[in-house]
Amino acid sequence: MSGPVIKKQDILDACKGMLQKQLYMVHTFPTNGMGPVMENIEPHLKFQIELEEKGIMFGAGPFWDDNEEIWEGEGMVIIRAGSLAEAKEIAASDPMHSSGARDFKVRPWLMNEGTVTVKIRYSDGSREVV
Repeated sequence: MSGPVIKKQDILDACKGMLQKQLYMVHTFPTNGMGPVMENIEPHLKFQIELEEKGIMFGAGPFWDDNEEIWEGEGMVIIRAGSLAEAKEIAASDPMHSSGARDFKVRPWLMNEGTVTVKIRYSDGSREVV
């Protein structure tokens, strides 16, 4: 790709007044088919819940295929960390990765725009993210 080099500070300056929350996106993908993934799904989900409870996880979930019907083992986790190195350490400690069932790539992600709407019904205690 050619053109000007856009540095991080250029984006931060252009997005003044926006959230500018630094997060890290972990793209996770199978290394040797779905057998090892499914063998490690239970400890992986337990680990994910622990990240959520500690306030490290922002969100996570699987990627479906293009027909939105089949899971081929890929997923994404968005985490809060102090640095890219720390985010990589967190991702590496996931049992899915430490077992070798999946590999991962971590990318820094600056969250600037978006909205979260939560609907809570007092009468029955139900809640919904809209």
